[in-house]
Amino acid sequence: MPEMTATPTRHNPKVVTALRRFAISITIFNILGYAVLGFEQSWLWPIIAVTTAYAVEIGLELVGARAEGRPPRFAGNGPRGVIEFLYPAHITGLALNMLTYVNDQILVMVLGVVVAVSTKWVFRAPVHGRLRHFMNPSNFGIAFILVVFPWASIAPPYHFTEHVNTPTSWVIVAVILASGTLLNAKLTGRMWLIGAWLTVFALQAIVRGMVFGTSIPAALGMMTGVAFVLFTNYMVTDPGTSPSAPGSQLAFGSSVALLYGFFMIAHIAYGLFLATAMTCLIRGMFLWALHLVDGARAERGAEARRQAGEVLDQVVADGAAVGKEIAAA
Repeated sequence: MPEMTATPTRHNPKVVTALRRFAISITIFNILGYAVLGFEQSWLWPIIAVTTAYAVEIGLELVGARAEGRPPRFAGNGPRGVIEFLYPAHITGLALNMLTYVNDQILVMVLGVVVAVSTKWVFRAPVHGRLRHFMNPSNFGIAFILVVFPWASIAPPYHFTEHVNTPTSWVIVAVILASGTLLNAKLTGRMWLIGAWLTVFALQAIVRGMVFGTSIPAALGMMTGVAFVLFTNYMVTDPGTSPSAPGSQLAFGSSVALLYGFFMIAHIAYGLFLATAMTCLIRGMFLWALHLVDGARAERGAEARRQAGEVLDQVVADGAAVGKEIAAA
């Protein structure tokens, strides 16, 4: 089986830049959300969510580094290294609190953050000989809360534009769309994924309307909301848990849209998050299957080479014996 290490690698410069810009964007959006837009959770909750995410991320990294006999990833590069290491935790904490509504049950939100960050150490699959997480942390944490606590819900759509007028709400959508598209086009390289996701999402909405009587304008109208634009540009395109190759991106984006359509037909709520979690899980299983197949192929190749070597050694030995007999004659 191919050699595999659990040692996580540092992000490349493009990914670091993308994470930094996303962390800044989501921070500004949360500040505006509480000050202007109408976020309904307590203003203290995002601080608690981010602090929890930092603590879990650092704690698990210390445990992992000790178990794997390596220095922590945030060590050796000063404060900058620590800040860059915590970008994903920062994003996860803010996103989970921003997108879920658990009434006044703050411990449920904290549990969701702990679960979300922990998935990076629990759900891992081999990619090019290294173990990498394959479940989208923020999405998994949200899905976990929605499944385990049925009384919880996602943040209501009006939550993002409750205190602004209609023209301003369209400006908010346009700004998020423009910044997210630029981020994905220039840094994450996930435009193939976005294209497939949007195309198949529109198609499944039309098909549901034609076959199951769903209101097509209503199904398509969902694509114009702030929550959908945020999901499209900042969650389903997570560079750490989505594929890089164009063909794989097309398959990933299409799968999320198709699974969403299935959940809607089955009358299962919160299809966006469940579809993304299911797609990530399928991708992780595929990566493990690919690793096992490659391992079996490598073992067969090694066995074939060993047998060929034995045959060659035997031929050489027989040739030497014949040569001795000829020389003796």
